[in-house]
Amino acid sequence: MALYELDPDHLHFPPPQLALASPNGLLAIGGDLSVERLISAYSNGIFPWYNPGEPILWWSPDPRGVIKPEQITANRSLKKSIRKYNYRFTLNQCFSAVIDNCAKLRERNEGTWINKDIQTAYNNLHRAGYAHSLEVWSNDQLVGGLYGVLLGSLFCGESMFHLKTDASKAAFNCLGKHCLANGVQLIDCQMVNPHLQTLGVYEMPRKDFLKIAAQLIHQRNHSKSWLPQELNYGP
Repeated sequence: MALYELDPDHLHFPPPQLALASPNGLLAIGGDLSVERLISAYSNGIFPWYNPGEPILWWSPDPRGVIKPEQITANRSLKKSIRKYNYRFTLNQCFSAVIDNCAKLRERNEGTWINKDIQTAYNNLHRAGYAHSLEVWSNDQLVGGLYGVLLGSLFCGESMFHLKTDASKAAFNCLGKHCLANGVQLIDCQMVNPHLQTLGVYEMPRKDFLKIAAQLIHQRNHSKSWLPQELNYGP
């Protein structure tokens, strides 16, 4: 099956069901990272991922990694870390710092797709009210966090980082609590890896995910609950 080349003048994406089986989920190439195109992509279960030097690649893998907010729980070890380091949580206080830390951490470890163009694009999504960050602080230092895209009652997670023990896990745990308290019904983690499995993320067939996501993105969310704020959820 041929790879679909996006029309630069139109936001249309091909059906995700046309994505390649190998590499899993590769659907289209080209286009841009405008706010409008990114929203069109996420609304259809599609996201960008590409390495430095490559053109923009768009993906919709099968199966999909997901978790419901109520399925996110903190084990004894995580609760101990949250108390030990006196972790404090905020929402949308420093989005650009979170995405920058995610990029730097991955670049040091295995290379990153979070290049400058991606950072600019998601900062634009943040300013447009679609992308959100959750920050973890210890002694007033940013030590962890995550970011993603919110559409209706679906949160599409993108990346997370930690500079102290369990800080990214603490961010994920807090995200689950905030989503549960504010009507978000599903967190999309894109693809399952061993680390996400330890957090409870599991696989869902793409056809099921697309059906559920199509319903969730049209549900009204509590937009005020995603304004910059302190988050006071216990461990």
